[in-house]
Amino acid sequence: MTLSLARVPATGVRRLTRTLYGYAFLDDFVLLYPVYALLFADTGMSLWQISSLFALWSITGVVLEVPSGAWADAVSRRRLLWIGPLLTAAGFALWVAVPSYGAFAVGFVLWGAGGALGSGALEALVYDELDRLGAADRYARTMGRARAARLLGTVASIGLAGPVFAQGGYAAVGAASFLACVLTAVTATRFPEHRLRADDAAGDTWATTLRTGLAEIRGDRSVRGALLLVPAVAAVWGALDEYTPLLVRDIGVAEATVPYLIMLIWAGVTLGSLLAGPAERLGTGGLAMLLAGAALALAAGAVSRSLAGIALVSLAFAGFQLAEVLADVRLQHRIDESRRATLTSVANLGTELATVATFGVYALLGTDLPHGTVFAVLALPYLMTALALARARAATARP
Repeated sequence: MTLSLARVPATGVRRLTRTLYGYAFLDDFVLLYPVYALLFADTGMSLWQISSLFALWSITGVVLEVPSGAWADAVSRRRLLWIGPLLTAAGFALWVAVPSYGAFAVGFVLWGAGGALGSGALEALVYDELDRLGAADRYARTMGRARAARLLGTVASIGLAGPVFAQGGYAAVGAASFLACVLTAVTATRFPEHRLRADDAAGDTWATTLRTGLAEIRGDRSVRGALLLVPAVAAVWGALDEYTPLLVRDIGVAEATVPYLIMLIWAGVTLGSLLAGPAERLGTGGLAMLLAGAALALAAGAVSRSLAGIALVSLAFAGFQLAEVLADVRLQHRIDESRRATLTSVANLGTELATVATFGVYALLGTDLPHGTVFAVLALPYLMTALALARARAATARP
C-alpha cells in the first residue's frame, strides 16, 4: 500500500516530535538540580565560590558556544546532540565521587561543554526537519511543547529528589542524574537528519560557516534585532534560577521542603511553555507587556518572603519562559538554513555573557542584601527591555 503525501509528512513530524519530547524530558530529568547548590554549600563553599562555579559554567559556554554552533552547521547536528549528554554525565559522576571545589569546577566545565554542543544544534535540526516536511509553521508550538517536556522533566526530578535524597543522599541523586544523561544520549541517536551538510555540499569548514553567519548579522538589521532579543529575555531569569533554592530557604521552610516549592515554580513555567503556540500571535507590544508584567510579579514575589510570593515568582518565570520561546521563534524565522545553528549559537553566546554578568552582580549584591531584594533588583532589566520593545513598536507604527 502506498502512503499518501499528506500522511508521509505527518509520520515524519510525529517521529521528530516524539524523539524531541523524549530528549527534552530526559535532558532535564536531573535529580541534582534542586540540591546541587546545597551540595556546594554543605561542602563548605562560600557564596563567592558558588557564584564563581556558576560563572565558570557560563564562561565554558561562552568559549565553546559559537564554534560548536558553526561545527553543527558543518557536520552532523545529531552527532553533537548525543555527545553532549555524555560529557554532562561524566561531570555529575565527578561531583558526587570527589566533592570539592576542583571537582565541582571540572564538572561544570564538562557540563558547559555538553550544553554548548547541543545549543543551536537542536533548534536548527528541529526547524530544518519541520521545514523539509512542510511544517515550519509548527515550530513555535513544537518548541513550546519541547520546553514543557523539559520542564516536566525538571518538575519530576524535583519531586523525586526529596525522597531519593532522604534515602541515599547526594550519591543517590548523583547516580540517578548520571543515568538520565546516558538515556538522553541514546534518545538523541533517534533524531532524523536529512540535511545536506556543508562539508558534503561545498567543502565549507566551520570557520567559513562562522564568517558567513557573522556577515549576515552585520548586513541584516532584522536578524540583528531578533538575535539581541534572545539574551535580553533569557539571561537574567536563567541566572536567577540557580539561586531559587536559596531564595526559597530564606522564607524559613525546612530543607526537605525546598524541592517541593521549587517544583511549584517550575510547574508554572511548564504552563507558560505550553502557551507558546497561541502566544506566537503576540506582536511586539504584546511581548513588551508580557515582560513588564513578569518583571513586576518577580519583584513583588521575591520581596514578600512568603509562600504566596513563591507563587508570584512561579508566575514571573512562566512569563519569562514564554517570552524566551517567542524570541527564539522570531530569530529562526529570520535566518538562513545553512547558518541556522551558527546564528542561534551567537544568540546563545550573548545569553551566556549576560548570565556571567548576572552571576557577578548577584554575588556583589548578595553579600549585603537578602536574596529576595537581589531578585527584585534584577527584575529591572526586564522593565528596560519591555520599554525598548514598546519604543520599537511605536517607531515602526509611526508614518
